[in-house]
Amino acid sequence: MDGIILVMPNLDKAFILYYLLAETKSSPLNQSAMKIIFCALAMVLGMPLFAQQPSQEEAMKAMNAYRTPGEMHKMMASWDGTWECEYSMWMEPGKEPFKSKGTMTSKMLLDGRYNEMHYNGDFMGEPMKGVSMSAWDNAKKAFITTWIDNFGTGVMWLEGPWDAATKTIQLYGKMTDPVSGGDTKVRQFVTMIDDNTQKMQMWVDYGGTEMKTMEMIMKKKK
Repeated sequence: MDGIILVMPNLDKAFILYYLLAETKSSPLNQSAMKIIFCALAMVLGMPLFAQQPSQEEAMKAMNAYRTPGEMHKMMASWDGTWECEYSMWMEPGKEPFKSKGTMTSKMLLDGRYNEMHYNGDFMGEPMKGVSMSAWDNAKKAFITTWIDNFGTGVMWLEGPWDAATKTIQLYGKMTDPVSGGDTKVRQFVTMIDDNTQKMQMWVDYGGTEMKTMEMIMKKKK
């Protein structure tokens, strides 16, 4: 039977499974053995066993729920405007942080589904520009955020839940380590202090040891 699978690679999966089961049925195998063979072949061929497919009505309901902005999107929309930013950045543990200021402009995109922020400031005497894109995924029940800036050519990718008790977006992800070329784990928490104040904190994993590298206070201009 293995030979049949190899010489007929382009046949429909269902036909192959039916043919093999027919061959097995005529053999002296008992019913339990046939069930085992069926399950094994179905897994190998990628065929669903007993999963019930959603109806068209259920699928449409899920799609509509997925595409409809909700409470988290309203929260992101409340960020629209310009924010004054003050941040501290730690280059080494135990050392005094580097401090600087900048502005962040926030706006919603695609009919209130996504948030885009543009940062302008300086870093150690050089102009710094950055862009973040954030989404609340209705299906995953999670925030997804990306960050790019003119101090790199990679993308930082973060994902995580909203913690209502602390009013904090808890993000976990990775960014590129420019020295090794590999990925580095990143943790970023964004806390809503009030409607016009946010605090962002970031930690980076260096060889298994997490270090706080950044804290930013954002205040919305009135």
